[in-house]
Amino acid sequence: MSEESVDLAVVAFREEGEWQVSELPKAVANDIDELIAALRPWRSDSGVLGLVAVDEDFFVLARVQGTHVRVLLSDVTAVTEWPIASGVADLLDVPDPDDDDDPQPAGDMDIVSDLGMSAMDLAVLCDDPELYPEEMLTNIATRLGFGAQFEDVVG
Repeated sequence: MSEESVDLAVVAFREEGEWQVSELPKAVANDIDELIAALRPWRSDSGVLGLVAVDEDFFVLARVQGTHVRVLLSDVTAVTEWPIASGVADLLDVPDPDDDDDPQPAGDMDIVSDLGMSAMDLAVLCDDPELYPEEMLTNIATRLGFGAQFEDVVG
């Protein structure tokens, strides 16, 4: 996958109660293992979030807390076209979608519920056909309390 296909790759974590947000190299969006490895150097009691949006098509949200990894793919139909989406599906043991499957999220819908966004709210957001993945991630960042920092980084 070319780096031009990556809309954004960002890490967010809390340090001493304050959100820290930084850009990640777009190359981490090629593979879920690369994204997870890129998140490991940061430490946070509440976990480190990786937010990736690809080709105005889908997003991946990953959360690493020590050895525990949680992931969410906004649209399972992306599995057939994008390596990182396929890697998330493999990690989740989700079967490849059929050609006639509707877009739907796959993974841990409670991934950020303890940080301020419920599984229901996340599901409603993922189901909104009017929003681009970057807009969805901006909404998530805002709901979790780091919207301004997120916008500054993705600009």
